[in-house]
Amino acid sequence: MSPVESVAAIPNDLIFRLSIEQYHAIIQAGILTDDDSVELLEGWLVFKMPKNPPHRVTTRLVRAALENILPRGWYVDSQEPITLSNSEPEPDIVVVRGDTRQYLDRHPGAEDIALIIEVSDTTLQRDRTVKKRIYARAGIAIYWILNLVEGLVEVYSQPLVEVEQPDYSQRLDFGRSAVIPIIIEGIEIGGIAVNSLFP
Repeated sequence: MSPVESVAAIPNDLIFRLSIEQYHAIIQAGILTDDDSVELLEGWLVFKMPKNPPHRVTTRLVRAALENILPRGWYVDSQEPITLSNSEPEPDIVVVRGDTRQYLDRHPGAEDIALIIEVSDTTLQRDRTVKKRIYARAGIAIYWILNLVEGLVEVYSQPLVEVEQPDYSQRLDFGRSAVIPIIIEGIEIGGIAVNSLFP
């Protein structure tokens, strides 16, 4: 393969290869700021997809629904970084253990997270492949894709961590008429009507 062919083979949304430590260093140095629409996925700095109004509204609806049902000792965050082994994604929604003040010197890690949710329209392919693989590799127990394209919630569970291509062994789809169970550390704490999560 020639140098030209090898460059062309790299996906066009990849910017630069970095370790977690390098990524944190360039943020601390002010090279990257909150205004830079990027995240670190599997060691690659990538552009984050722009969000359209339905995406924004859905994210807020899901966050509000979860905030109304979560037990003490958990909180909901949205579009903020989490630190995993070789990635620092910024999920649309994440359910995190504890209180936000306890994360002043680090971002939440896999051991702090009960649920990750991505709201998907233009990001559906990335959320079903790269993001799913990242979350499975980290051992995130439950991962939802709120699929705006097909009007359903894809719920992935039982991560397969120790395999060549990490993935989830179970997928359940919940349509608009369903009630989706909310499970925190293996315990069902309630349910939310799927239709209430869509605009």
